[in-house]
Amino acid sequence: MDNQIRSLMSGNVASVSPQQSIKEAAALMSQYNVGAIPVVENGQLRGIITDRDITLRSTAQGMDGNTQVSQCMSNNIISGDPNMSAQEAAQLMSTNQIRRLPVVENNQVVGIVSLGDLATKDHDPNNAGQALSSISTPSNPNTLQ
Repeated sequence: MDNQIRSLMSGNVASVSPQQSIKEAAALMSQYNVGAIPVVENGQLRGIITDRDITLRSTAQGMDGNTQVSQCMSNNIISGDPNMSAQEAAQLMSTNQIRRLPVVENNQVVGIVSLGDLATKDHDPNNAGQALSSISTPSNPNTLQ
């Protein structure tokens, strides 16, 4: 069985640039029914923006929809390689407490793998469970992450 994340990831991922507005990012999230979009500039992964980032880092701070993605995105870039195993991806997600992992090949975003992908497509459901148990630890609600 092929357990590389290449076979589990979602391909053809929509992306935004750091200069685009959070309103544009939110519209893409709605259009594609996703909660996170990679932020790409000149073909390079610069970060990721999630629906939660938009809520906590802009709306809750009184910013409007014209705020640039760069003001709200997570820029601690954690990415996976399409040839890594589902277990390696789950471990990386667990260690970094992230629910979505952009997949990069030759410095280009080629896909994204989520905990849902690991839970529904991976032949070893323990991978998603182990990642989720570390990711879902309670956090301080007064701290932005």
